[in-house]
Amino acid sequence: MSEHLDNDDSEVTDGGHSVFEAERSKRYGKVDEMRSGGLEPYPYRYDRTHTLSDLRTAFGDLEAGTETEHRVSVAGRAMLIREQGKLIFATLKDRDDEVQLFVSKAVIGDDSFAAFGDLDLGDWVGAEGTVMTTRKGELSVKIDHFELLSKAVRPMPDKWKGLTDVDTRFRQRYADLIVNDEARRTFRIRHEMISSFRRTLSEMSFIEVETPVLHVEAGGAHARPFVTHHNALDMQMYLRIALELHLKRLIVGGMERVYEIGRVFRNEGLSPRHNPEFSMMELYQAYGDYSEVMNITEELIRRAAMDCLGGTIVDINGTECDLADPWPRHRMIDLVATATGVDIHPSMPLAKLVALAEQYGSKPEPHWTAGKLIDELFEATVEQSLVRPTFVTGHPVDISPLARRDRNDPYLTERFELFVGGRELANGYSELNDPREQRMRFEEEQLAKESGNLEAGTVDEDYLRALEYGMPPTGGLGIGMDRLAMLLSGVHSIREVILFPTLRLEQF
Repeated sequence: MSEHLDNDDSEVTDGGHSVFEAERSKRYGKVDEMRSGGLEPYPYRYDRTHTLSDLRTAFGDLEAGTETEHRVSVAGRAMLIREQGKLIFATLKDRDDEVQLFVSKAVIGDDSFAAFGDLDLGDWVGAEGTVMTTRKGELSVKIDHFELLSKAVRPMPDKWKGLTDVDTRFRQRYADLIVNDEARRTFRIRHEMISSFRRTLSEMSFIEVETPVLHVEAGGAHARPFVTHHNALDMQMYLRIALELHLKRLIVGGMERVYEIGRVFRNEGLSPRHNPEFSMMELYQAYGDYSEVMNITEELIRRAAMDCLGGTIVDINGTECDLADPWPRHRMIDLVATATGVDIHPSMPLAKLVALAEQYGSKPEPHWTAGKLIDELFEATVEQSLVRPTFVTGHPVDISPLARRDRNDPYLTERFELFVGGRELANGYSELNDPREQRMRFEEEQLAKESGNLEAGTVDEDYLRALEYGMPPTGGLGIGMDRLAMLLSGVHSIREVILFPTLRLEQF
């Protein structure tokens, strides 16, 4: 049987060939030998009676040294194989658990014993036998028959070292998941989080929908889109940068409570917080406003924490935080004023905002508005300090083209962003539903784009037409599902929570 190899495929032997190539060639030889003997190393299916987790649930309380008459069929990947005379002990691992296979030459016969001993680490195996525990209490299956389900011709990464190169871990996620229990835990949490959202929203009478990924207008957010071309229609299209505008069309149509969990695409750089394609959950509720949506945000995230972790305590950058505690709400301009010692407001002279922004390290561009300057000041002086969940409200109108004006201050909007651990996790607002004002905002966005702001939006005539049919008062919310998965699983890079993150092109 073959052992694990380090993840460096270029390790060289005395003969000039890599250890990896020699091992792979040896394993392909076993495949050829099996086929020449009339055996198929890649069978079509295998019927198991128990998953390994089911097996442990059913028989995990057996006393040490117990043998039963319960026959089972199990399957998984061989992670460890050790031979001791006329016995072989193998660790079989499936998605959720691992169990020992107890292989006795006296039970399985000489030929099958030799064939089992010829298995390699990483091979997929199906095994039949009776349930038992060893004298040390190890739950095992004493097998009397086994079948190779898939031959692993590429050696696995070292069980203890794993894939030590981070880029390789993300690029070869399939190999990382084989040996990295923490990676599997992270994606289990992500799955439970999304399932929790769906259950909670269903209880709140929201309907899950699917909207187009290809858009004729890139709207709903400030971001540079990916551009593509539809050949049959001979038209330029964009991968969506947000889910928003189609979902609000459904509110116009009377669906009242809708949500979508889907991929969005933004042609931006890579960072621990950013991947060009990522997952958003957006919801829209008729007859509500941003205060109600903030309450929904808290409920969704708290319940997701309970469902994923069994409690509401999370670690945020080394600080223990109870998500059950009230989440404070502060206006953006008040937070900046506290941080800088200067009262600010979008109505103040632009030159004063420019000077203040420069004082805190920004390099204002000619097309920057008052709202953009305030947002830059917020990022420079406040954002990183917001460790515990905090709602930041009252964003300036000119950086919130789809939000309603604040009912008490026409320079601000009824918008919020949720910050946790110094990063934005959610964004929502009372939705702008006046078609005339929405057209004016779109036109301002178009002018900004023509002035050099590549992230600004354009005029979406179809959306304006929809608004003219009338959209009721509506509250909307968007939550970054990848960033929330980072929070709940305790990781610090978005690549850890995306199975196949975007990477530079690999050279083969």
